[in-house]
Amino acid sequence: MLNRRTLAAALIAVLAAPSLAAAQATTPSASQIERQLQAAPTMKLRPNQRVTVREFKRRPDLRRMAPSIDIQSINFAFGSAEVPYSQYGKVENIANALDRILRRDPDARVLIEGHTDAVGSFSSNQALSERRAASLKQTLVREFGIPRYALETVGYGEEFLLVPTQNENWRNRRVTLRRYDAFIR
Repeated sequence: MLNRRTLAAALIAVLAAPSLAAAQATTPSASQIERQLQAAPTMKLRPNQRVTVREFKRRPDLRRMAPSIDIQSINFAFGSAEVPYSQYGKVENIANALDRILRRDPDARVLIEGHTDAVGSFSSNQALSERRAASLKQTLVREFGIPRYALETVGYGEEFLLVPTQNENWRNRRVTLRRYDAFIR
């Protein structure tokens, strides 16, 4: 039998569940990140089909073939590209995964893609996504010792929304790690 207290508790649980689930589901462990980035590309390119890093960044068809993982849990302050110290535990998961990958394969290369939601102008979202990707790279290099040569960055702003909406949506504000060494010359 439902009483007011039970109903209120259920309502609070339902309202809190999406944010709690989002926080838990979007913070992958180092082993999850490693597993995703170690996966085989969905298609193998012949040597004459390989491209430059610059071309890879501009080719969504190639990027979709590369092993990747979305990291939606690094929280930046509104309009800021600085990785707050409070987020270093999440960044450490990325660093641990990259470190293990690079120990096994020193030629591994990872693209850090910055993404935003569609709130704000296209140009400001583009610039913000580029700065956030660069900031994450800088944190991985300076604070966690990941070799600079192994990381490349790009910002896509609101170009590749996971949730097609012009409204604010946390799932669109993310960083994608994409392993690209199998695609470049």
